[in-house]
Amino acid sequence: MSNVRRVRRLGRPVMASAAVTALALAASGCVTVHGEREIVPTATEPEAKRALKDFLKAYNAADKAYDPALDAARITGPLGAINQGGLKSRSVQHPDGNAKHVPLELTDVTYTIPKKAGWPRWFMADTKANRRSDLRWLWVFTKGGPDQLWRATYLNLVSPEKMPKLKKDEDGWAEPVAPRAKDLALAPSDLGKEYTSYLKSGGDAFAPSDHTSRWKAYRDRNTKRAGLAVQYVDEPQNGGTFAPLGLRTEDGGALVFFATRHYEKQTAFKGLSPKVDADAKALLKGEVRQSLLLDRVSNQVVVDPKKSDGDKVAFLGRLQGLTGAQGD
Repeated sequence: MSNVRRVRRLGRPVMASAAVTALALAASGCVTVHGEREIVPTATEPEAKRALKDFLKAYNAADKAYDPALDAARITGPLGAINQGGLKSRSVQHPDGNAKHVPLELTDVTYTIPKKAGWPRWFMADTKANRRSDLRWLWVFTKGGPDQLWRATYLNLVSPEKMPKLKKDEDGWAEPVAPRAKDLALAPSDLGKEYTSYLKSGGDAFAPSDHTSRWKAYRDRNTKRAGLAVQYVDEPQNGGTFAPLGLRTEDGGALVFFATRHYEKQTAFKGLSPKVDADAKALLKGEVRQSLLLDRVSNQVVVDPKKSDGDKVAFLGRLQGLTGAQGD
């Protein structure tokens, strides 16, 4: 499969479908806390800068030590699942830490902060990095209440020429998209369901890409291998910190981030057993006799066009990581 990337740590690529992979959307019925009903910016720029700085410090410490506890308080949602699963696997394989650690550095940062009422709140940081510097790194940070920390929730790596222009008001604040927005090709809350359905049965909701048509074709071919049968089960992830997040674009569409979970069950023919690689072995529960179940979490970013345009949802990036393995 061409252009497949696999992220062992945040800074490296996680397997991204047949290719590679943060931000924002408000709850349709805004949750209010302490009577906060006024529509206001979700953060100040100094607050957003501090959140990114605090996360990066924690992430680099965790990556250097291969210790998931060191950044657990600064990460959540699909990105948290990917990061924590990767660090747990690395810690088993390299108990002395990351001998090849190079700190992740983020530069050329632009903050996109929407206006909304109540909680949760969120913002997006669009950055360059000292890894894959040809791509923009889009980070989504969320905060569930006034006493909670800002946490990195989504991350996607996107070609700069593919980034849509985001709608902003005269003061520079962005506009969030409701999860059930009816004026888009697909409501953000339906993206996970439609995507997992597409991977199983196909359809015409998504534009052809490495993450849609080519990944589905690869998986269809991969269901039968020499001495091995492979089954895929995919699930949308819409609850809590896995909820889709989106920003309105200038043309009336939306930039939307959403999460899914993907199970791959490998069942060997009689007398054989599936091969377990080092990453899966480090997370393995049970004994692999005839089958191996791999659990992966994925977060993706798409351009969701206006329904009236008649265009299809287009993937910009996808980031996926192994979070569990079960033998039987």
